[in-house]
Amino acid sequence: MTPKTIVTVAVTGNHTTREQHPGLPCTPAEIAEAVISSARAGAVIAHLHVRYPDGRPSMELDHYRETVDRIRQSGCGVLINLTTGPGQRFVPGDDDPSVGGPGTNLVHPLRRVEHVVELKPEICSLDLNTMWSGSSAVINPPRFVSIMAAAIREAGTKPELEVFDSGDIHLARQLLDDGVLPPDPFFQIICGVRYGFGATPQALAYAQSLLPSGATFSAIGTGRMSFPFVAQSYLLGGHVRVGLEDAVMIRKGELAADNAAMVAKAVRIVEELGGQIATSDEARQMLGIA
Repeated sequence: MTPKTIVTVAVTGNHTTREQHPGLPCTPAEIAEAVISSARAGAVIAHLHVRYPDGRPSMELDHYRETVDRIRQSGCGVLINLTTGPGQRFVPGDDDPSVGGPGTNLVHPLRRVEHVVELKPEICSLDLNTMWSGSSAVINPPRFVSIMAAAIREAGTKPELEVFDSGDIHLARQLLDDGVLPPDPFFQIICGVRYGFGATPQALAYAQSLLPSGATFSAIGTGRMSFPFVAQSYLLGGHVRVGLEDAVMIRKGELAADNAAMVAKAVRIVEELGGQIATSDEARQMLGIA
């Protein structure tokens, strides 16, 4: 078991819609308030995507800046973890598969980290997966990952290595051996995305067994497996993540009131299993963040 458990809240993501949850935070003010209330409930890391006010996913630097400024000015103490996932999707065109069709948003890797370079969050995600996801292919060539990793390191930000299947972990290990990624890695294991790790105890145990010695990890179960995976990750010595990015139900048939309610339930699960929740200062120390 870890001495204390870090709780991450992922408040909006790219794929959850207001049709699925009418309270999904979308504006910078809504996202920041969701983070602040989640911090009061026990979250110490906030994983952030941004949206246009109408709910569409955004990569706009101004949206990130306003959201981050609001959180920092609140004094809630949460560690900010910005996504670098947008900009990695390709949909083969119907007439010419070599040309991206509708839904393609593939961009240069430095465009995907420009907000990290500018805003210098404590943490940012770094996806290592190349896989079919939903209606598009997610493409993260090792060369692109290396370019992003160099920019992230220059910004003084710790990468959170998002892994969706076993090959992603093998790639991470190679990049660690080559010095592309800094030592003392922090992995986020995502289970339940179709064609990746299944949302089962066996899959999570297998993923954890592949991590390099001494790595810190957290785990996610998508959809109905969100809260079971809080327990699974804790029992394997990992940290936990919940939020409206990953699931919208607090229990079967009942929408979560908000992100803070999901954090509060995750805290209860960890504490009832005998664990303790890390403070933001303790999370910094555990992750080696100055």
